[in-house]
Amino acid sequence: MIRRRHLLAAAGAGAFVAGALPSAPAIAQAAGSRVLKMVPQANLTSLDPIWTTANITRNHGYMVYDNLYGMDSQFQPQPQLAEGSSVEEDGKRVIITLRQGPKFHDGEPVRAADAVQSLKRWMRRSPSGQKLAEFVDELSALDDRRLQFRLKRPFPFLFSALAQVSNSPAFIMPERIAATDAFQQIRETVGSGPFRFKRDEFNSGSLVVYERNPDYSPTPVGTPSLTAGPKNVFFDRVEWQIITDASTSAAALQAGEIDWFEQPPPEIQQLLRRNRAISIEPIDPLPLIGILRPNHLFAPFNDKKMRQALLPAIDQADFMQAIVGTEPGLWEKAGVFTPGTPLASDVGMEPLWGPRSLDRAKALMREAGYTNQLMRLVGPTDILAPSAMTQVAADLVRRLGFNADIVLTDWGTTVQRRASREPLDKGGWSMILTSFSSFDFVDPSAHFPLRGNGANAWPGWPDIPQLETLRDEWFVAPTLEEQKRIGQQMQRIAMDEVPYIPVGAYKSLTSIRRDLRDRVPGFAMFWNIKRA
Repeated sequence: MIRRRHLLAAAGAGAFVAGALPSAPAIAQAAGSRVLKMVPQANLTSLDPIWTTANITRNHGYMVYDNLYGMDSQFQPQPQLAEGSSVEEDGKRVIITLRQGPKFHDGEPVRAADAVQSLKRWMRRSPSGQKLAEFVDELSALDDRRLQFRLKRPFPFLFSALAQVSNSPAFIMPERIAATDAFQQIRETVGSGPFRFKRDEFNSGSLVVYERNPDYSPTPVGTPSLTAGPKNVFFDRVEWQIITDASTSAAALQAGEIDWFEQPPPEIQQLLRRNRAISIEPIDPLPLIGILRPNHLFAPFNDKKMRQALLPAIDQADFMQAIVGTEPGLWEKAGVFTPGTPLASDVGMEPLWGPRSLDRAKALMREAGYTNQLMRLVGPTDILAPSAMTQVAADLVRRLGFNADIVLTDWGTTVQRRASREPLDKGGWSMILTSFSSFDFVDPSAHFPLRGNGANAWPGWPDIPQLETLRDEWFVAPTLEEQKRIGQQMQRIAMDEVPYIPVGAYKSLTSIRRDLRDRVPGFAMFWNIKRA
């Protein structure tokens, strides 16, 4: 078994002597009562949460933008910018009325026309939005406060789709910005959310700054829960300090120069636990899911038999312990749906959960006709989970005998590179590893890697019509039992066609100073949190 201690490179590992942390550099003056400073999970390289699925850009989006509906911790949609709705004509006409008061950061009121254009752009990229688009005959603004969906047939999932927390949420932007092609990045960052993005202070790779939106109009209903309920802000300024060295971040946290270190590695967690001023806690009550994604467009993994050959060699324990260490209870086996949620099951998981055998994998590679073709693994060095999993995969593909080209770079470059559909001789890729939040894999609606829609799929681009047919059935399934049955069928097909390989589920632990309270669980959210 591969242990994390064998995977650590020079990124801070050599800084520890007898359990000590180095002295903190003078990053900035100590965090003030009205300023919250955090080291985020990764550098922010894209500002468009519709264009990319990167979690860091999603988190940025929730700082700046708001949605018509938020999602509570029970995965139920709740009003945000919406005041109310009506469903008419046997479910084929839905009218959503906006609250009075919300304004964009440029002072303009949020109008139905802004929401319509934003949703049209979102429906081009989001899995939930793409499904909704299939049901829509017309989406229009009736006046400044009312937008209307005219549907070909009822779509009971509509409000849940608008509230999806998963990557590419249905953020509302000004109409002029939302008119940007969905496959081009926006050039302005103007929302109506709780914070304003300080572009004049933005320095990718160093600093991201947000200031409290004094004109923010939180929903007056509900209680804070995931992205639902009032988003009250208690800090005038939030700074994301981009520090790639974990020991430097930990020292700054201990010294009070930062308030929050989003993803400390296991070795750092053990040291921080000794500090009574710091809390180590799950950022999300449910686990995150790690995946290995093969590129279905080019050899070697355009051949299903080659994808299947990987399965006997995948030991989820290796990948998960590389992220969280060996402490019991921090990881578990995973199928295609988030453990602990209704659709999770062990159906069809024998190829991945049965006995592990490197020799069996090698034999399947020979049967599939592998003849030393180039295989390129692309991954990051500066973000905890994908970096750790990539290093495990790099060791594994070498032991399997692949002609492996291992390309390690920063996360931003990895995200840009994985979007390339070029063949390997023109810089393309064969395999990537990454992780998704718990709510991304609760069901098929926003499950990017489980799509089989070919050229329109998430990078890797699998073409698996059976998955798309079952997904269509799931959206209109009348009962939870029927949804579970469909989920089990999808999992069986996924283990046969291998659109991706689940490599386990893990609790993502975050480190935060104890004088901060009322953090909303789920991901790095900055509303309702306050200093004691």
